[in-house]
Amino acid sequence: MKVELEPAETLYPFVLTEDQEHLRREIREFAAREIAPNAATWDEAGEFPSATVKKLGAMGLLGVIIPQEYGGAGLGYVDYVLAIEELSAVDGSVGLTIAAHNSLGTNHIFLAGNEAQKRKYMPLLASGEWLAAWGLTEPGSGSDASNARTTAVRKSDRYVLNGNKTFITNGRYADAAVVIAVTDKSKGTHGLSAFIVEKGTKGFRPGKKENKLGLRASDTSELIFEDCEIPAENLLGAEGEGFIDAMRVLDGGRISIAALALGIGRGALDAALKYVKERRQFGKAIAEFQGIQWKLADMATELDAARLLTQRAAVLKDAGRKVTRESSMAKLFASEVAVRICDDAVQLFGGYGFIKDYPVEKFYRDVKLCTIGEGTSEIQRMVIAREILKVYPSRG
Repeated sequence: MKVELEPAETLYPFVLTEDQEHLRREIREFAAREIAPNAATWDEAGEFPSATVKKLGAMGLLGVIIPQEYGGAGLGYVDYVLAIEELSAVDGSVGLTIAAHNSLGTNHIFLAGNEAQKRKYMPLLASGEWLAAWGLTEPGSGSDASNARTTAVRKSDRYVLNGNKTFITNGRYADAAVVIAVTDKSKGTHGLSAFIVEKGTKGFRPGKKENKLGLRASDTSELIFEDCEIPAENLLGAEGEGFIDAMRVLDGGRISIAALALGIGRGALDAALKYVKERRQFGKAIAEFQGIQWKLADMATELDAARLLTQRAAVLKDAGRKVTRESSMAKLFASEVAVRICDDAVQLFGGYGFIKDYPVEKFYRDVKLCTIGEGTSEIQRMVIAREILKVYPSRG
């Protein structure tokens, strides 16, 4: 299936390579063929699209940022952003599933794992044979990770985990989960450590599946640990450095959430543009009314600005630069812009925007997660302020 692509030079602050253009087209055609006809059904039923995720794994999209030596595609964050945006413009649930697998669970093992762990897990995860989850959030510990209650107690050559994690993407379907647990309560966030827990481990099971507002085909579940024993070699990174490594993971993860927001926002804008050209009132297409045109102009301008911030973060990440500030800026701006775009798209559709027969209703529900997941907008503002104050200290 051939689908139209916007000219790359109108969307990106640099020239895409031939391979990147091919990737963009391949994913857009796959999404139109394999995802678009099923998205509404998956959403209504809350059905996880396992077969489609497997196909994306075969395309290399579950190991986008993992080097080829570990079985990955060996691509960069610019390519990754392109992929997540294209998927999310059709179905944010699929975009989120792929983003969480790559950026969080898989990437934590890649960034903090020793060579034996990487050799064991990367080929399985990067190929899509296994799916990854990442467990930081708890019922009483969201933005405040120091309040975590899940514990990991060392007993000889094993750790015993007790507690539960909540709002875990891919939780019920993950073959391996990276879990952050307390190993020394007296040290606050410096007493948190990360562990790899495999599906089927005694004492480890998924709990409640959440019934969500949007992104309903993406699995969000609890993870429950009851005297769950894992080998000591499943400690990921050094003991006490789990939170530090988690923050490194989130620097990249926030780029993917920005890309998710871009895709959802673009999908809503595309649907609105098509609709306003077709819908006629007072004898002409509503696209001819100035009030409509101004709204569209604002939507398109803000979306492009969000894309520039997101691509900047991706380019810097590929260059090996620290991107804490840039990824938070991209995530904050792209997510809030996408919420506004989806809201405006529903308004442009009028009563039809409130009906499930039209796509903007789903985009509107899906997009809100982007201002919450991987750090709320409020947390992003705290991170950005902290980073800019480091660069511009007060003068006494």
